[in-house]
Amino acid sequence: MKSEISPTLLTTVITGGWVLAAATPTALAQTQTWSVFSPMGHTQLTLRLADPGEATGQPTGLDRLYFRVEHGPDDHRATVIKESPLGLLLTGENLLDGLRFSRAGMPAVVTERYTMPHGKRRNCSNYANRLEVSFVSQGGLELVVELRAAADGVALRYRVNGDLDAPVQLESESTGFALPGDARLWLAPSDTPTTYAPAYETYYENEIPVGTPSPTGRGWSFPVLFRTADSAHWGLITEANLDRNSFGARLAGEPTDGVYRIRFPEPEEGLGTGDLKPTFRLPWTSPWRVILLGDTPEDIVESTLVNDLSEPSRVADTSWIKPGRVAWSWWSDQPSPRDGAKQKQFVDLAAEMGWEYILVDANWTIMDNGNIHDVIRYAKEKGVGVLLWYNSGGPHNEVTEKPRGTMANRATRRFEFDLLKQWGVKGVKVDFFQSDKQNVIQLYQDILQDAADFGIMVNFHGCTLPRGWSRTWPHLMSMEAVRGEECYIFDPAFPERAPVQNVITPFTRNVVGPMDYTPAGLQDNNHPRLTTTAHELALPVVFESGWTHFADGAAAYRALPDDVKDYLRRVPAAWDLTRCLSGYPGRHLVIARRSGNDWYVAGLNGGTAPLEVEIDLGVLRLKQAANAWLMTDGTEQHALNTRTQRVQPQDKLPVRLLPRGGFVLRLSSTN
Repeated sequence: MKSEISPTLLTTVITGGWVLAAATPTALAQTQTWSVFSPMGHTQLTLRLADPGEATGQPTGLDRLYFRVEHGPDDHRATVIKESPLGLLLTGENLLDGLRFSRAGMPAVVTERYTMPHGKRRNCSNYANRLEVSFVSQGGLELVVELRAAADGVALRYRVNGDLDAPVQLESESTGFALPGDARLWLAPSDTPTTYAPAYETYYENEIPVGTPSPTGRGWSFPVLFRTADSAHWGLITEANLDRNSFGARLAGEPTDGVYRIRFPEPEEGLGTGDLKPTFRLPWTSPWRVILLGDTPEDIVESTLVNDLSEPSRVADTSWIKPGRVAWSWWSDQPSPRDGAKQKQFVDLAAEMGWEYILVDANWTIMDNGNIHDVIRYAKEKGVGVLLWYNSGGPHNEVTEKPRGTMANRATRRFEFDLLKQWGVKGVKVDFFQSDKQNVIQLYQDILQDAADFGIMVNFHGCTLPRGWSRTWPHLMSMEAVRGEECYIFDPAFPERAPVQNVITPFTRNVVGPMDYTPAGLQDNNHPRLTTTAHELALPVVFESGWTHFADGAAAYRALPDDVKDYLRRVPAAWDLTRCLSGYPGRHLVIARRSGNDWYVAGLNGGTAPLEVEIDLGVLRLKQAANAWLMTDGTEQHALNTRTQRVQPQDKLPVRLLPRGGFVLRLSSTN
């Protein structure tokens, strides 16, 4: 039976050696508060029940919930989220005004270890302090607010309990985030719904003031990165563990009274199909509202909090889930998926490079020069796995690319997955979802469930943001939700903006889950790139994705020097550990990822001036001297320099990057 804490006492509970501090003031006070600390006490999440008229001396008699977040050591603690509103309105049920405290559960420690077949680290630890506080609405429903505090951030979510026979609808959510007025933000405007949007493919705004209006008028997409004015505290706001009973949230375009509030999807999303407001039966649990926290931006990059907060894997046997590298023809030749002979050429490239897969993109069902079975048979002979593209539509999109009509209906979808299993196809890329409404969130979940039943891996494109699904469904290898390399085909602004975006997304979008950017386009496409060749070749390390789709054609990769081709043959798509060594969003980044005994360290310069960085190998804690291969910028944009040397565990290696440049360092302890 859950223990309770009296609302009239100040109680400090020691559990597992850590002070969790679930506290409420005396009965004489006007408000009640409860707090939970991170295990080392670096972060405090506080919940408060108070009358909103208390501050002005005009009490309403209807108490509401608020929260705030403090971060930092005792000598440099700051309020990073000022007092911010909580609460829900359901159809006919008010869980916002007039709440009464019911009980507070005994604080508890969450201790959990789990493994990921792909991601920024293989072995993950979820260690946090937890507190549940229950309230009763005027209508008799129970609202439980669960608080979590971990070393890398805090989170809260709602649970609603009650004896209602009929489903209920969420009318609004009052959760908001009151950022310090002098903070600076990195955020991406939410899409205006179109044939191909929303798809989380807008550009991130770079270090803008709090209160800047969203240029689309549609709000701001998660995740939102912020720093305090003194750069001593960094945070990233997002959500986790979104299930089929809710919607994909975002933030309002402008703060109201300094508060960025949760915003629903747009009515026009998904061609207007699906209810805007989610419907569910009680009990109901909301997604987590998550704030990653750190002393530096590097701390944000390394966090696994979004996965930590998400449901454990529903896939019992994960032996069939195989990360890998993918040869992909569409970027360099858009009609090529309709040509069997060209697809066989990319099978040859994959076999030559040791890449595990080939992706046959849209319209493979109307293939000339053979058919898909010819390509599958040829790939099998070469030891290359096949991935196939699918249109998700369905009534929620009008995109005509084929095959469509096989993913939106359960019976048809399961027939298709069974067929793919018989053919030996390893995975699918499902595209063009165009909505964050509940009906489309349910479609994502249904596709993942059915694909798991038939041993089919999944990549989502034209899609929503990762929200921890790769932990729950580890066969979800990647998601797009980024303005990626394909924009060299469509967007004349992309070459100028890409270098800066490439140094923002590791601190924002890629923090929360795998990102299918489709890197390493070396040839100029419709809009020639301004990045250096080394910058492009660093992206498969900088960007984490369970499948790495190499964008360019065979000629571009075959023309590289032998040692650079060897790097592309060896670079992993899954990592045992990730360390961000240095960086600043939009300016530069140095990141290190380990696979087995090998470290890959990659760096990017997002600026237009040369940059000198120093790689401190001591941070990697090498156990012995290592063989190092270093690829850097040459004397001009398309030139490369490479060298090998023996390095010691405490060495510091200087590297010079050209404007918009990059580098890769591979360290191997093999003698």
